[in-house]
Amino acid sequence: MNSDSDLQIAGDILEVQHLLQPAREHPSTLSEFVGLARSIAADRAQWAGLVEYDSASRWYHRLRTGPGYEVWLLSWVPGQGSGRHDHGLSAGVLTVLEGELTERTERGPRTLGAGAQRAFAPGYVHEVVNDSLEPAVSLHVYYPGLTEMPMHASQSAPTGVDVVPA
Repeated sequence: MNSDSDLQIAGDILEVQHLLQPAREHPSTLSEFVGLARSIAADRAQWAGLVEYDSASRWYHRLRTGPGYEVWLLSWVPGQGSGRHDHGLSAGVLTVLEGELTERTERGPRTLGAGAQRAFAPGYVHEVVNDSLEPAVSLHVYYPGLTEMPMHASQSAPTGVDVVPA
């Protein structure tokens, strides 16, 4: 039986600098974009002082850009919604920073509270609405950067479900 450990066989990986991957300056994978959104969400100083609320239309602010991606900050007063849409060729991560939002998809509605995240692929169709009585704030990461947002007709509701226009 061989009692050599992997470390004894391979040596100390930290001693072999050419094998280490350099730290990336910008995210490039879904998990890295999710991590970017989480790190921004956790650092209120990056976004809290920028938030505004507009009762006439949804407020938004481009918070950051990087090679191939954008980060947007949005506020939602009660009753405001996005309309049913997709993000064209962009994938994304939606993170609720404050309050509560409802995401409506073909699978039905999903309530997203502060801290909730949704990652989606290009062509993903949804509607986001503030159905609550309090304002909400969300963070959106799009990669590649958002160039289009095609709108879709509303889905008809199944029998027995009340639908309130957004």
